[in-house]
Amino acid sequence: MSIISDSLKRIKPSPTIAVTQKARELRAAGKDVIGLGAGEPDFDTPDNIKNAAIKAIKKGDTKYTAVDGTPALKKAVVRKFKRENKLNFSTDQITVGTGGKQVLYNAFMATLNKGDEVIIPAPFWVSYPDMVLLAGGKPKIIKCTEQEGFKLTAKKLKKAISKKTKWVILNSPSNPTGAGYTKKEIQDLAKVLIRNKKVYILSDDIYEHVRYDNFNFFTIAQLSKLKNRTLTMNGVSKSYAMTGWRIGYAAGPKDIIKAIGKIQSQSTSNPSSISQAAAVEALSGKQDFIKKRSNAFKQRRDFVVKSLNNIKGISCLKPNGAFYVFPSCKGLLNKKTKLKTDTDFVQKLLEKSNVAVVQGSAFGLDGYFRISYATSMNNLKKAMDRIKSFCESLE
Repeated sequence: MSIISDSLKRIKPSPTIAVTQKARELRAAGKDVIGLGAGEPDFDTPDNIKNAAIKAIKKGDTKYTAVDGTPALKKAVVRKFKRENKLNFSTDQITVGTGGKQVLYNAFMATLNKGDEVIIPAPFWVSYPDMVLLAGGKPKIIKCTEQEGFKLTAKKLKKAISKKTKWVILNSPSNPTGAGYTKKEIQDLAKVLIRNKKVYILSDDIYEHVRYDNFNFFTIAQLSKLKNRTLTMNGVSKSYAMTGWRIGYAAGPKDIIKAIGKIQSQSTSNPSSISQAAAVEALSGKQDFIKKRSNAFKQRRDFVVKSLNNIKGISCLKPNGAFYVFPSCKGLLNKKTKLKTDTDFVQKLLEKSNVAVVQGSAFGLDGYFRISYATSMNNLKKAMDRIKSFCESLE
């Protein structure tokens, strides 16, 4: 009899973390590998945020805090939603976790019963389905095509909802595609959801501030008829380059927030007291660097998209936000190249050209691959040259 639980057998390790780890191992072995797999800004955490953490340490703010966030951080989150999203919440509608991933995990663990369905538009962030499975739920994957901009349509949502549907996940701008839902697209989805009163919405807004070309961010909780059925998750990882600080937060219905806190009380307990102090400064301090960094990401995006579209067999949409592109490699999957799948493509690319990307099938859509351009322009130039040379060698 195996010591490992049956629930763990339902899931697999994160493919994006696996690719990043493989790139680290190859570099440690002396290989000149360019890693384009990690969803992590290459910018440093701003100094004012670092200094807030240092100040907290010197003050002795190194003890346990309230399980689901300090009063100071919850108040900062409330102000953020009011200032940036015109959303009014009280502090008992706020939860803080050890990263956005824990907030999502806690939400599923706190709300899903066996057989409950969670609608997940594909391409999706790799962890959504596995977290649902761990919680005993059933992921219902809805494939969203390139022609649809990789976004869920109202028609597909309406067809997907059943009596067992508990949640619908919306991620805008998206990981892995960078696609953002317009206000009109959100409103169209909302019309379907308003009629299905037992369905809750989980809005993953982690890339809210990484957006381009005057794309106007709109989150579904801003529609008053759905606010009481929406859990809006965000965090400091992407916008403030604080991935290692591990602070995520969410706002939503009091009963869900309370249940999330109950789960957290029996798992990690509170997030790091130091990280919480830093997050208060992140959300309350100067914000001007965010636009400057988004402008830098935009320049990288434009370069990468143009470079990829100049490679025979590759095509790539220009995303609205995040720091990913999701190009198609379908034109290179044939008998001539001896590549059958996107997994074949990314494995050969790493083996032959020392460029690490993630296969599209890991995100629920075959025939694509994800590139993170959250790295230096110098690295991106070298990577694009290598990808082009690799693709040309297949002809």
